[in-house]
Amino acid sequence: MAAHSSPAPGTPAAPLGPPVTATSPDTGTFTGTDGTSGPGREPRTYIPTLALTNVGIYLALLTPVMVTMAFKVQSIVGEERQAAVLGVVLGIGALFAMFSNPLAGRLSDRTASRFGRRRPWIVGGSVVGIAALWVVATATTVPVLVVGWCLAQASLNAALAATNATLPDQVPVARRGLASGLVGFGIPIAILTGSILAGAFTDELLRFVVPGVVALVTALLFAVFLKDRRLEHRPAARFGIKDFAGSFVFDVRKHPDFAWTWLSKFFVMFGYAGVATFMPYYLGTRFGLDEAATIAIIITANFASVGAMLVSSFLGGYLSDKVGKRRPFVAAAGLIMVVGLVLLAFAPSTGLVVLAQGIIGFGAGSFLSVDLALATQVLPDLDDTAKDLGVLNIANALPQSIAPLVAAPLLALGTAIGVGGYPFLYLVSALVAATGAVLVYRVKSVR
Repeated sequence: MAAHSSPAPGTPAAPLGPPVTATSPDTGTFTGTDGTSGPGREPRTYIPTLALTNVGIYLALLTPVMVTMAFKVQSIVGEERQAAVLGVVLGIGALFAMFSNPLAGRLSDRTASRFGRRRPWIVGGSVVGIAALWVVATATTVPVLVVGWCLAQASLNAALAATNATLPDQVPVARRGLASGLVGFGIPIAILTGSILAGAFTDELLRFVVPGVVALVTALLFAVFLKDRRLEHRPAARFGIKDFAGSFVFDVRKHPDFAWTWLSKFFVMFGYAGVATFMPYYLGTRFGLDEAATIAIIITANFASVGAMLVSSFLGGYLSDKVGKRRPFVAAAGLIMVVGLVLLAFAPSTGLVVLAQGIIGFGAGSFLSVDLALATQVLPDLDDTAKDLGVLNIANALPQSIAPLVAAPLLALGTAIGVGGYPFLYLVSALVAATGAVLVYRVKSVR
C-alpha cells in the first residue's frame, strides 16, 4: 500500500465545506481544513451525542436479544421448542451482524459523500433498521422472523460501525479511555431501558418498534452535530471481491497484538453472550415464574447490572487513562465476570440471581470500555480504522452467533450428567471467559 498522509487520531473534524485533502490510489486520505495534524481535542458535542446514539442503537439491538425475542419465539413455536428455535434465530442474526459491521465500516472509510464518510451509513442503517424491526414484530412464522431479524442486525450494525468508527477520527489517544467509558454507558442503559419497555408494553409491535424509533432519532441527532470528515475524491481503486474478503480479515503475523486483542474479546464475549439471552427461560425453568414475574425479575436484575456497569465503565476507563495501563483492567474485568457467572450457575434464589447479574455487569462495564481503548491503540491501519474496528467487532458478534447455537446441546449435556442444563451452560461460559481474561497479557505493545 502506498504511504498515506493523514491526520493523527483526534484531530478536530472538518466541517461539511470542502476540506484540504491528500489522496492515495487505495483509499484516499484527508487532513483538516485548518491543516493541523496534532492530537487536538474533540468537539464539545461529540462525546455526548456519540454516547446517546450508542444508547439508541443498542436499545434497538439488545431489547430483542435480552427479553422480547424469547417471548416472540415462544408465541410462535411454544415452550417445547423455544430454546432451540431462539438459538437458531439469534445465531443466524448474529452472523449477519458479524459480516455487516466490518463491511459497512470499510465502505464508510471509502465513502466520498458531500455529507461525509460516516453520516450516510449512520442515517441509512437506522432507517432500514426500524423497518426490519416492524417485520420482526408482525412475523407469524419462524422464516419471516429470521429474515426480519437478519435485516435488523445487518442494518443497525452498519449504523453502529460507522458511529463508533468516528471515535479514532475525533478523539486523541490520551482521552479515549474516558470517551470509550462514556460510550460504554450505552449498553447498560439500553439493557435497562429495554427491559422496562418490555414490561410496559404488552403489544408486540410496540415492544420492537419503539426501540427502533429511539435508535433513528438518536442517530439523526448525532448526524446533525457530527463534524464528519470527508474524502474529496473517491478512491481510485475499485472495491472488488478481494477488498470484500479483506473486510473481514487482517494479517495475524504483521499485527499479533491486534490478533490477541481480538481473541481475548472473543472468549470473554462468548462467556457473556448466553447470560441474558436465555435468562427468561432460565427463570421460568428454575423458579417456575410466569411471563410477568420473569420480566419483573429481569428488570430488577438489570437495575443491578446497569448500576454496576455505569460505575465500572466510567471508573475503568478513567483509571486506565490515569495509570497509563490497559491490560490489568481488561483482565480483572473478565475475571469479575467469571465470579458472577459461577454464582449465577448455582443461585438458589432470585435474589442471588440479581446479585450475580450485578457482579457480571460490573465486570462487563469495565471490560467493554477499557478493551475498546486498548483496541484503538493496536489497530493495523489508521487509514482503515472503521474496517479494522469492524473486524474487531466480529469478536463481539461471532460469540452471539455461536453461543445460542451450542446452548441447546450444552443444556442437554448438563441435564444428562446431573449438573443441570442452565447451571452447566453458565459454568462453561465462566471457563471460556476466564480464558479470554488471561489472553489479554499476550498483547505486548500496550501495557
